[in-house]
Amino acid sequence: MTISKPTPWSPADGRDEAKRHAPATLRNRDAIVAVLRKTLPEAGLALEIASGSGEHVVHFAHAFPALDWQPSDPEPAALTSIAAWSAEAGLPNIRPPAMLDASAPGWPVDRADAILCINMVHISPWTATQGLMAGAARLLPPGAPLYLYGPYVRSGVPTAESNLAFDASLRARDPAWGLRALEDVIALAAEHGLVFERLVEMPANNLSVVLRAR
Repeated sequence: MTISKPTPWSPADGRDEAKRHAPATLRNRDAIVAVLRKTLPEAGLALEIASGSGEHVVHFAHAFPALDWQPSDPEPAALTSIAAWSAEAGLPNIRPPAMLDASAPGWPVDRADAILCINMVHISPWTATQGLMAGAARLLPPGAPLYLYGPYVRSGVPTAESNLAFDASLRARDPAWGLRALEDVIALAAEHGLVFERLVEMPANNLSVVLRAR
């Protein structure tokens, strides 16, 4: 019997499938784990915002078994995919996915020891990033991390041609999307009491950004 593989998918293509597969997760997940090993607490609750397909949270739950993982997403189809990947993995440290819109004033989670947000800031309106910072400030105790991953524009640093093309394609899909200026994101975080800790260059012109609650 042949087992069908999930069809490659991206958050912007609008297809509905029970178990989604985002090819980028296979390319970046180990590089992200390497940064997370120097970022996450040893134990506690790690909340992932905009979990998408659910593949990242399964990989992270394998890599950090002492942490409880709470995936979330605002899209019902994504929640279905997250649940499917989690069920297949059978790991005890992944909670059922929560419907969570980062831009909403209230979240269905009232505390977290770490928050991760991968590839959301550029594929969402700025209000989602504003809500992310406000939510992180509400949930995180002092010293706890907010980890961001994705492409950014930086003052004084040339933007890769591939990122410029990606930015143009995002804005063509939705004018409210697009690569953000890293300085704007860090300034917004500071308004909510989140302190920039470090920046890590990642493969394919992406960045890891580590912020911490004050």
